[in-house]
Amino acid sequence: MSEQDPCIASVAPASSASSGAATSSVAGRRRCAVVGLGARARMFTEAITGPYSDRIELVGFCDVNGRRMAVHNGWIAADHPGRGPVPAYAAEDFDVMLRRERVDLVVVCSVDRTHDDYIVRALEAGCDVVTEKPMTTDADKARRILDARRRTGGDVRVAFNYRYNPVHSAVREVIAGGEIGEVGSVHFEWLLDLRHGADYFRRWHRDKANSGGLMVHKATHHFDLVNWWLGTEPETVFAQGGLFFYGEEAGLRRGLARPYARAHGAAAAEGDPFAVRLAESEVLRALYLEAEREDGYHRDQNVFGAGVSIEDDMAVLVRYASGASLTYHLTAYSPWEGYRVAFNGSEGRLELLVEESTWTRSSVPADGASPVMHGATVGDEVGRTELLLRRFWERPREVKVGGGEGGASAEGGHGGGDVRMLADLFGPRSGGDALGRAADAVDGAKSLVTGLAANESFVTGLPVRVRDLLDV
Repeated sequence: MSEQDPCIASVAPASSASSGAATSSVAGRRRCAVVGLGARARMFTEAITGPYSDRIELVGFCDVNGRRMAVHNGWIAADHPGRGPVPAYAAEDFDVMLRRERVDLVVVCSVDRTHDDYIVRALEAGCDVVTEKPMTTDADKARRILDARRRTGGDVRVAFNYRYNPVHSAVREVIAGGEIGEVGSVHFEWLLDLRHGADYFRRWHRDKANSGGLMVHKATHHFDLVNWWLGTEPETVFAQGGLFFYGEEAGLRRGLARPYARAHGAAAAEGDPFAVRLAESEVLRALYLEAEREDGYHRDQNVFGAGVSIEDDMAVLVRYASGASLTYHLTAYSPWEGYRVAFNGSEGRLELLVEESTWTRSSVPADGASPVMHGATVGDEVGRTELLLRRFWERPREVKVGGGEGGASAEGGHGGGDVRMLADLFGPRSGGDALGRAADAVDGAKSLVTGLAANESFVTGLPVRVRDLLDV
């Protein structure tokens, strides 16, 4: 999309409801609004206006920034010529939007700390909700959501796309099928490379008040997977974590720091492999650089600058209701991206290796459909996926998985999980899902509470009983 794109210029600002009308209503379609129009929202808007447009009608946008809503309307107009713009509402007019557009379903993609407010208000207005992970950022907000769900009877779905990745589904099938017997322990290491990991330290996520830190924003995916794989929930958490690599002090100590607050227009950022250049990416330029004048948000902050309050190296020990234990480690400054998971059982061991990238280039422009460059998008960096079953007294056997293998699935993002999740969220329901992949507000809370307990343990140095934080 160019700077002069007429689709953007023609959309009204978000200071009030847009006068433009969406496509005419079709009987039987649910009326859907999206709140929070950053990059992640595009996956949902493309699904709703594309393959699921016969079931769902996109009738409202809501955001603190009118420019970002205009950009999304431009993308929709380019994909669907002749379609009118989605009515755009300022954040303070969220409730007005719900009433005026007769919204049935709200998709929440806003900054993590605001999720609870939009979820509760949507439920109280009679809407169902699909929310991006994490469901929220602290225990009080989680209780608000759970209380509103019970009080209103509304439906809350958490977008845990990792459950839908075919290799993760295969892990669930192997464990549920008893192939390794009763699971006694899980060893889980997640590595974010220097491109993807650094991105959390450029954005609003770097402030723990916004995101809950990586234990909440990122690891909620991983803690949810363990809950789902084992069919259990956490009881006790002990953790240690800190800011080892990123941030001002570490950058100065290692000679990595450069004297700039944000990369755009800064001579000191030239040649810095940790800087993202917004002007080089159509997506980043349109959604963020050209939107700065409205809210002052900088998407390209210095990862070795001041203001980083989240951790980048975290170790967690969890005891579950089933008796199993988890040892988990998240590193946000790795030379390669991916994860290793091993399950020790009473009849054998299951091992999963996913290499999303085998190494990290220092000079890849952040362009394309996604503003975050995962290793899977760059040719010779792409790794492999291996799921290995080691039963007692038997030779190791590789479990073959169709679709979603390696880092770059032909079926789409997150190893093929996104397209499957969208089909489950917005497509027709025909029978149940034997794997139980749909995640509700209780699942969201159970994944969240492990990270919250870990954050508390970081501070106190003591084990934390999960129920003392949030009794789900």
